[in-house]
Amino acid sequence: MRIDLTTREAGAGRPLVLLHAFPLSSAMWLDQREELGEVCRVITPDLRGFGGSLLGADQPNLDEMADDVLALIDRLCLDRVVLGGLSMGGYVAMAFLRRYPQRLAGLVLADTKASADAEPAAANRERIAATVLADPDSTVLVDEVLPALVGPTTMRERALVHGRVRGLVQNAPAYAVAWAQRAMARRPDSIDDLATVRVPALVIVGEEDALSPPADAEAMAAAIPGAKLVRIPGAGHLSAVETPRQFNAAVRDFLPMPAD
Repeated sequence: MRIDLTTREAGAGRPLVLLHAFPLSSAMWLDQREELGEVCRVITPDLRGFGGSLLGADQPNLDEMADDVLALIDRLCLDRVVLGGLSMGGYVAMAFLRRYPQRLAGLVLADTKASADAEPAAANRERIAATVLADPDSTVLVDEVLPALVGPTTMRERALVHGRVRGLVQNAPAYAVAWAQRAMARRPDSIDDLATVRVPALVIVGEEDALSPPADAEAMAAAIPGAKLVRIPGAGHLSAVETPRQFNAAVRDFLPMPAD
């Protein structure tokens, strides 16, 4: 069943669809809507279960999320879009690439990775999923997930940013958290899919990203024909939130692509 995704958007012109990180919502893209909305139409959906979007009854699978994004694009009567995703949003963007490459005008992958989870990582996702389902008031996300979402520079110098991210993490619904963790644990390796990209592509990574470190970004950029790689100093896993000016500048420079 396709989910009618709740969206926030700003601007006009070439559509840029941005998919949020786990366990956040489209609220994380505030700075992108404000700044990039000056040069394009920025569309930021809440992925299923997060923000204002329903979860549905489907089994956990990133393909379901990709299908939701396609349904959104169709509902907005858009032919091709520049699709961007950060962290989990990047996983969904790569699932979309596998299923609907003809609907892409460009691809932005930020602080994500193409590799599948190793067994210990998948087991940890299942542990967190089981924990939040058993106790929706569990602090496991704040205790274990939040510390890795922002880099040490943000921890030292950007208290307001850290507080904002903490609030978004605390608002994540338990059932959506569990569903998304299980979907991510089952994702396939996507490195071969990246070699099929035939549209302009941008890979962004925070130099302090411990979850999807620069080596992962370098591997993705090397796999995508003609991809551009941008490393952002002083940013961790949530580069778009931690260093929005640098993130937005990279995307803005990338956006003037050849016409469809």
